[in-house]
Amino acid sequence: MGVRSFNEECSYLEKISSCCWRIKKGFVSNMKVEGLFYVNDYLEKLMFDELRNSCRPGMVGGFLPGVKQIGNVAALPGIVGKSIGLPDIHSGYGFAIGNMAAFDMSDPQAVVSPGGVGFDINCGVRLLRTNLMEKDVLPVKEQLAQNMFDHIPVGVGSKGIIPMNARDLEEALEMGMDWSLREGYAWAEDKEHCEEYGRMLNADPSKVSMKAKKRGLPQLGTLGAGNHYAEIQVVDDIYEKSNASKMGIENKGQICVMIHCGSRGFGHQVATDALLAMEKAMKRDKIEVNDRQLACAHISSQEGQDYLKSMAAAANFAWVNRSSMTFLCRQAFAKIFNSTPDDLDMHMIYDVSHNIAKIEQHILDGKEKTLLVHRKGSTRAFPPHHPLIPVDYQLTGQPVLIGGTMGTCSYVLTGTEQGMQETFGTTCHGAGRALSRAKSRRNLDYQDVLDKLAEMGISIRVASPKLVMEEAPESYKNVTDVVNTCHAAGISKKCIKLRPIAVIKG
Repeated sequence: MGVRSFNEECSYLEKISSCCWRIKKGFVSNMKVEGLFYVNDYLEKLMFDELRNSCRPGMVGGFLPGVKQIGNVAALPGIVGKSIGLPDIHSGYGFAIGNMAAFDMSDPQAVVSPGGVGFDINCGVRLLRTNLMEKDVLPVKEQLAQNMFDHIPVGVGSKGIIPMNARDLEEALEMGMDWSLREGYAWAEDKEHCEEYGRMLNADPSKVSMKAKKRGLPQLGTLGAGNHYAEIQVVDDIYEKSNASKMGIENKGQICVMIHCGSRGFGHQVATDALLAMEKAMKRDKIEVNDRQLACAHISSQEGQDYLKSMAAAANFAWVNRSSMTFLCRQAFAKIFNSTPDDLDMHMIYDVSHNIAKIEQHILDGKEKTLLVHRKGSTRAFPPHHPLIPVDYQLTGQPVLIGGTMGTCSYVLTGTEQGMQETFGTTCHGAGRALSRAKSRRNLDYQDVLDKLAEMGISIRVASPKLVMEEAPESYKNVTDVVNTCHAAGISKKCIKLRPIAVIKG
């Protein structure tokens, strides 16, 4: 098929509400289901500009816009419901980042695709509250930022300070946060406030390559680089007082700590290994896909099962990683305030994953189905009374943590019943890139970005100057636009707004 004009492409797109578009079958070849994406007016313009650019002469074989990737995912064997794009969607490997898709476990043709999870398996966000107020922190903000930077190893080649040998790693991969709890790096209640209770039970370290284990061993308890961070944040606004109170957030000005990171080089290697195995499985099983980056295998195949077991091990690695950094954050705060983490009330509000595939029960066409739900750059957002969320949040719905980028606000949302019906209980995960990393480095000046952060009263500690340009707020969509779109669509509800006062980055 030749290159279609922008107007021809748009004929397959239909606006069905003020913030939701439908992608009809035929937009790309072999679509099994329709697509759907959520945008407000501003994000809609970005989405269509990206599509328009891809329709220009000479763009064949270039980047795939997010909307095309939603369509290609809709063509995967065994997909059910719709291929869904969240408002922070942007181009990614295979799946767009911000694309969610579910596959029927009872269908022998249904597939699992590493591109639907991402290379940073179980990249996610956790939020700690404290009983400190902004006025308590401001006089010591610089010392606190430096102390956190000193405690948490950051940057591409950073090595962890949590003692870890090969046997410890095997146990951590299998046990997840149970390992952290046993070793004294987590509190018992941290587990209660974590998706999957911080442990995927199907993890099998024997399915993980020695190369992945070698990459992971020195990196446990490290922040890494890219868009990962540890931030000291202030409660800036409370939209749902009773829900916020259930999370231990009572007042504006209260201090929280947000940690955003994943499975480091370990998860990257697990994904790389699986993609190579699946390319062979596709030839053997004659699986055809629209984009070779959507390499996949039947869920029931050896390759599919091996990936799910190794992915679960990488997810457990990420939870141990975040738990180790939580321990280090608590130590840093305790040192500065000459207190204990317990006395500072440094309890974990929640920990969410936004790069993961999980087996879940959902109602589809009036029947309960067992589905494999891929969430890449998207967050689980289960409603009130769902059995898989903690007792503390049965009345509020699952807390959903939406991290901003360096210098912008973050949000806590809650899951809704409407989201359960429309998106298999899924919402956005963050701001979503608007500029590529290379473009950010070309367009932005290191010192200008630092000066702007200083004007906003934000302390920053960063290991790499070029990262400052790559992660500047201008490189991303407006996180408030993204969150407001999800709120307006009813797939999650705004609860708390947080603004950063100190940022630790790689």
